[in-house]
Amino acid sequence: MCRNITVLRGLEPSATDEEIEAAARQYVRKVSGVQTLSDATREPFERAVAEIAGITTRLLGELPARRQPPATVPPLRRPEVQARIAARQAR
Repeated sequence: MCRNITVLRGLEPSATDEEIEAAARQYVRKVSGVQTLSDATREPFERAVAEIAGITTRLLGELPARRQPPATVPPLRRPEVQARIAARQAR
């Protein structure tokens, strides 16, 4: 499975909708093999991302709290990733 999907359970503060969607998007990309969206792949891809994000949100809400936070920091919380996103949005 994809080693790049980080653990979202036990984060402080809790995982955001954006982090959950990013993990869902990464998962769908991996299992589908779709890297670039076309007119033919966009709708089923985005629907799968939305469904998996919803399922993930419910799962995280139903699981008991972790005793320790995850060992890795999710990508969207890393300063270098935030800087890259900010640079793209500034264009």
